Amino acid sequence: MRRPLLLLLALSASFPTWAKKVDLDYQVRLLPQTGQAEVRLTLAEGTPVRSLDFDLGRQGAYSDFKADGHWQVQQDRGVWHPGAGKSSLSYRVQLDVKPHGSAHEARITPHWALFRGDQLVPPARLDQQDGTELVTRLAFELPSGWQSVETAWPRIGKQKFRIDNVSRLFDRPTGWILAGNLGSRRARLGDTEVTVAAPQGQGMRRMDTLTLMTFVWPQLQAVFPRNPPKLLVVGARDDMWRGARASRNSLYLHSTRPLISESGSSPLLRELVQLFAQIDDRDRSDWLGESLTDYYAIEVLRRAGGISDDRYQALQVRLQKDGAKVKTLRTEQADAMQVARGVLLLQALDREIRLHSHNKRSLDDVTRALMRMASVSTEEFIQISESVLGRESEVLESKLLR
Repeated sequence: MRRPLLLLLALSASFPTWAKKVDLDYQVRLLPQTGQAEVRLTLAEGTPVRSLDFDLGRQGAYSDFKADGHWQVQQDRGVWHPGAGKSSLSYRVQLDVKPHGSAHEARITPHWALFRGDQLVPPARLDQQDGTELVTRLAFELPSGWQSVETAWPRIGKQKFRIDNVSRLFDRPTGWILAGNLGSRRARLGDTEVTVAAPQGQGMRRMDTLTLMTFVWPQLQAVFPRNPPKLLVVGARDDMWRGARASRNSLYLHSTRPLISESGSSPLLRELVQLFAQIDDRDRSDWLGESLTDYYAIEVLRRAGGISDDRYQALQVRLQKDGAKVKTLRTEQADAMQVARGVLLLQALDREIRLHSHNKRSLDDVTRALMRMASVSTEEFIQISESVLGRESEVLESKLLR
């Protein structure tokens, strides 16, 4: 009995539930008058955390650092060694960001703020004692008159959220965040709580957006077996970048962009596909991730019955015209013509797989295999496709992939 008992005790001691839990709280105060936010990180007990080594990025994004313990800045990095007991680090971060000329990618106004949580807390390397687990929360102090804040994280209080990313040792509040006087529409799609939110008076078609998502959701779920607990769609108009971009369990869509354009493309569906697929490419294989995204943005709408046969054929003609002069797909960054040609190649591969498997398999099987990989190259994509096909692919012998 002694040896099994000792073994059981050893296993129990290593089980994660025995880890020492240390509270880490982010307190964010939004400052519209300066275009900034004041952020305070507070560890309930600083001793278990030896250091946090932050990547401060572009100069001037973070300023006014104050710390318990020891704080040191060297070039673009800042290292915090927390003090014993309760320990805090505070600073200011610039939220107004204009990477697209005069258009904002993130903005704070007197009545609302739209930004990514990644801005609030820079990425960091965490060095902590073995057996330590940080329990992380995010809370907001809103300006006078502001009503609410939305994030893609679980809400645990009026303006408070639980941050828990199992893929990271150091949890930080990634994803889109919207605060101010907001209008929102909510629905449960499958196992996901979906919220479409925008500042009041910014022209966001919240109900139209939610309706389109409801329409295509079963097709998205059929291809991409992911079930995020929450999904936040945010948008605004005034001086904002006229594009769309996915982030962690959230996406931004400029409120004047059409949900489906005259050409049949959809910025919303494209970002939804990226959010669900999460396929990273490498080794001059940018065409693969971009073309898969465009392929499924068209395909899920077609499978849901949102594209008639004649409109689908018109889309094919446009793709063929756009990709007619492409000689290779293998570049570091694919342009629109290469992406169009890549979509045509993927369509041909799907037909080939369906033909030789008597419609039992498709490109969907290849895509689900790619989703399980940390990153994928064109060569690996070919290997997986031919494994699904059960033979060498005539489509993938194309000179475009050399």
